[in-house]
Amino acid sequence: MKLFSRYNGVLLMISFAGFIIIGFLFHRTLSYYLNRQMDDQLEEELLEVKQYTAGKNNLYQPNTFEELVIQYKKTAEKSNTKIIADTVFYNTEKHQMETGRYLQSAITLNGDRYKVSIIASKVENEEQIKSILKVIILPVLALLIILLLVNRFMIRSLWNPFKQLLINIKAFNVNQDVPFKPVKTSIKEFSDLNSAFIDLSSKVKSDYKEIKLFTENASHEMMTPLAVINSKLDTMLQSHLLGREESELLTDMYKATSRLTKLNQSLLMLVKIDNNLLNDQEDILISRAIEEKILHFQELILKRKLTIHLHLEPTTLYISQQLLEILLNNLFSNAIRHNIDTGSIDINLTATELIFSNTSVNGGLDEVKIFERFYKDTTSEGTGLGLSILKQICNRLQYELKYTYELNLHHFIIRFS
Repeated sequence: MKLFSRYNGVLLMISFAGFIIIGFLFHRTLSYYLNRQMDDQLEEELLEVKQYTAGKNNLYQPNTFEELVIQYKKTAEKSNTKIIADTVFYNTEKHQMETGRYLQSAITLNGDRYKVSIIASKVENEEQIKSILKVIILPVLALLIILLLVNRFMIRSLWNPFKQLLINIKAFNVNQDVPFKPVKTSIKEFSDLNSAFIDLSSKVKSDYKEIKLFTENASHEMMTPLAVINSKLDTMLQSHLLGREESELLTDMYKATSRLTKLNQSLLMLVKIDNNLLNDQEDILISRAIEEKILHFQELILKRKLTIHLHLEPTTLYISQQLLEILLNNLFSNAIRHNIDTGSIDINLTATELIFSNTSVNGGLDEVKIFERFYKDTTSEGTGLGLSILKQICNRLQYELKYTYELNLHHFIIRFS
């Protein structure tokens, strides 16, 4: 959820809850004071009943315009306790049930005790409460809606520099000479963030250039002595003056330096992929590239007597030619090297995925660690970087790479985005 949406959601919930609570409290308070007013009127009416009864020696009956109902009932109780409460009564004038407020007390007439109940209708008060609520609550509600809309507009306006800053951060690329584009803003916090990222981007570009230069120089300087060592060892191995023991030692040294050369090339390739230095993208027919790559590996395929099963749909991808070469080289090398003699390689290509499946003498591998750098099977003589390079390429191209082991086959599945 976006920060802006979260903030507005919380504000809306608090405002709505506050509006409901304030409305409820206002209604209760208003009802309380109107009830107090009615209770005073009932007290006055009771006093008038008592005075009338004492003066005229007769039970008082209200006029019809007073909208009061007075009921008398003989009682043997001698208690003078007053009871004031809400009630529901039948209004004989309106011929309907209404809510009301009643006061109950006792009076004496000609030596007889009477329980008197004075009932006043609350309909008029309830209408007054509704009118007052409409007059007060509706403007408050309208004001609240206006404040929410103004707040929404203000927040959007205030956060515009941050959005632009985020766009500029996403567009920033250490491989390009274009400096980070600052954002002009009068808000101090965003201005400080802007300045901090300008300093950070400058340092990142500087450090990146130094690391890139060091990596290229180190790789280049390592390749030269390794090439010389390989050349010298190759010359010595071809010599007929060496004994059997010396030849075996030189062969081991030659294998070690060859492996070191491959390791250096693989690490350099990982650096190039990590830093997005291979950007020669174009539309490439993948099915044709796979067929050409089979011809490239034909000698190794024939040597191990492998059977190739192809199911290729004509699929075109917008991809770097160099990355595709490395990707297919790693897939074929892995499928051939970790196969068995007279084994098989199944290659399935559709518009959405590419699957390499190969037989193997070993069982399934760790699906989690298989793409980690330098992870390899105990019987493997590789550098342990081939599948890591494959994973890095797929991450760079935003492809999904997955490994499974089913029916004695290793499956490497690449799903195109």
